Amino acid sequence: MLALGATLALFIGVLLGMLGGGGAILTLPMLVYLLRVEPRAAIATSLFVVGVTAFVGMSFHARRGLVRYRVGAIFGAAAMVGAFAGGRLAHYVPEKILLVLFGATMVVTAVIMLRGRNEACAERRELRVSRALLLGLAVGSFSGLVGAGGGFLIVPALVLFGGLAMREAIATSLFVITLQSFAGFAGHVAHAELDPTLVGVVTSCAVVGSVGGVVLGKRVSPDVLRRGFAYLVVVMGLFMLGKQLPLPLALAALVATLGAIYRPWSGGRVARAHS
Repeated sequence: MLALGATLALFIGVLLGMLGGGGAILTLPMLVYLLRVEPRAAIATSLFVVGVTAFVGMSFHARRGLVRYRVGAIFGAAAMVGAFAGGRLAHYVPEKILLVLFGATMVVTAVIMLRGRNEACAERRELRVSRALLLGLAVGSFSGLVGAGGGFLIVPALVLFGGLAMREAIATSLFVITLQSFAGFAGHVAHAELDPTLVGVVTSCAVVGSVGGVVLGKRVSPDVLRRGFAYLVVVMGLFMLGKQLPLPLALAALVATLGAIYRPWSGGRVARAHS
């Protein structure tokens, strides 16, 4: 099991380095469902692994000048406060609710990204301080609560609301994830018993994978990255819901998600026709 976990951690690192998120989306289910780690310990472990891996990936992106430090610092400062508070609050929330909330939010976020504009049509605008603070606080609170590094929320927030290019959003997301993951870990570690060997093996393999992910990300177009990221989040979100919800509710979530993704967006087409 530990060898399989190490192999999957390599893949997790590749996704985090290439997409700026997705690390905790896979780390948490792997720890809970494959390695049978108790959910609260898995959340704390996930935050540590993702925090270290994101820092390594961010350092490579920073050398290419893609990290927007001002936006990331404002967003990250608010996210750290939210992540610590979320980590403390998680102690009082039933584990099943945490996992259902995690899966549902993943699906909704991914649908928004899939139905959003492509890189060529995206509007470039400066992210206001007030909006960055609000978004950071909200994303940080959720990521600390459920043990996600937040990339699957940070990247869409920076692209859809902040006007950053996809590659900038990925790089800046890793900067924010580093800050809030360690803040969330600090909130969780007081009431979680961690396995040092497991933490060390998974973290080391994920770091190696993240280096490969950064290299691969240079060779893929931004729109392919965006859609690939979103589809990954959809699949993992539906998997989480399928494990936690009764079959009828899980099937209803699947049908609703597919309908939201593939339903024609007539409003956007009409707007383009008039323009």
